[in-house]
Amino acid sequence: MQNSELILFIIKLVLGGIAAFLAILLWSKTRDPAWMCIIGGTVIAYAGIVVDMMTSLGMISIYGILLGGIPLLTLVFSVVPTIFYIIGFILIILRSNK
Repeated sequence: MQNSELILFIIKLVLGGIAAFLAILLWSKTRDPAWMCIIGGTVIAYAGIVVDMMTSLGMISIYGILLGGIPLLTLVFSVVPTIFYIIGFILIILRSNK
């Protein structure tokens, strides 16, 4: 791993950690389904950053289960946060149209 990649991972971990921490704090204060989806997407996105870093450092291997040639774990951590964001935004739009 090059020095620039390590710096990028550190920045991602710090900023993602702050976002996940704040999301968890908000989670305890809200029961709104739209916000719960946004919070879930943020926490899962941070978990994806951690798994990506561990894979790059050789700590874990994610190539066990492939789906269309893509590791399943990579696919989950790439797609699920966006799905949660989409659901949250749809719920907010539906609520504002009433």
